[in-house]
Amino acid sequence: MLEEIAANRCFGGWHRRYRHRSQVLRCEMVFAVYLPPQVTSGSVPALYWLSGLTCSDENFMQKAGAMRAAAELGIALIAPDTSPRGPGVPGDPDGAWDFGHGAGFYLNATQAPWAEHYRMHDYVVHELPELVEANLPVNACRGISGHSMGGHGALVCALRNPGRYRSLSAFAPISHALASPWGQKAFARYLGEDRVAWRAWDVCELIAGAEERLPLLVDQGEADVFFSTQLQPEKLRQACVAAGHPLRLRLHPGYDHSYYFIASFIDDHLHHHAAALIG
Repeated sequence: MLEEIAANRCFGGWHRRYRHRSQVLRCEMVFAVYLPPQVTSGSVPALYWLSGLTCSDENFMQKAGAMRAAAELGIALIAPDTSPRGPGVPGDPDGAWDFGHGAGFYLNATQAPWAEHYRMHDYVVHELPELVEANLPVNACRGISGHSMGGHGALVCALRNPGRYRSLSAFAPISHALASPWGQKAFARYLGEDRVAWRAWDVCELIAGAEERLPLLVDQGEADVFFSTQLQPEKLRQACVAAGHPLRLRLHPGYDHSYYFIASFIDDHLHHHAAALIG
């Protein structure tokens, strides 16, 4: 059951926010959808956008400037939250911003107390699309993209689920979480200390054995303060070269980690996805 909590007319379509009870995450969740004007003639394909640390469904919809191109192309935009939230959902015990609420890392936690709620991978890949496609004029032609932690999530979701998505891209993704302080902190708590188990959620490790080779578009700002320590795009390039995975990695001088960067290149990503989703 979807409860509509907001609706805004935009470029001939509608931005809507919904609340629902997630059976996977065992809490109430909120997500946003942009429905382009083409839904008046039938269902449309969708781009799922996964946001980064500290974000919610609102950041992308309000800051990315993606709706004009989505309206022209006839693509729905789906933006879930970045973690489970609410009463009974544990966050970081010290109130840190890079773990817990707003930092679900799009994986399925195995360790207490996180395992009960933090199953964002299953939510994004299965529960949310099934809910959207059953209740809204959105079909099963899916692309996936994201930023930072969400870029990591988009790549992992596609690499772990061949055939589930038709297109893939990312902005400034955490490319090698095994070697990233953000990834190491999250994996140790959500998955435990066994680093072998971490490999199933690391982009570079997954690329090495991927069953599907979706062409990958990645944009990265060279002035990003997290470039070398957290994101490590060169690791992604090396993994793709070694595996023969198609990658278009674009490095942009002067651009940082913000949504000013995303807004500058989001149209390119929408056209990248449209080529696969619409043809």
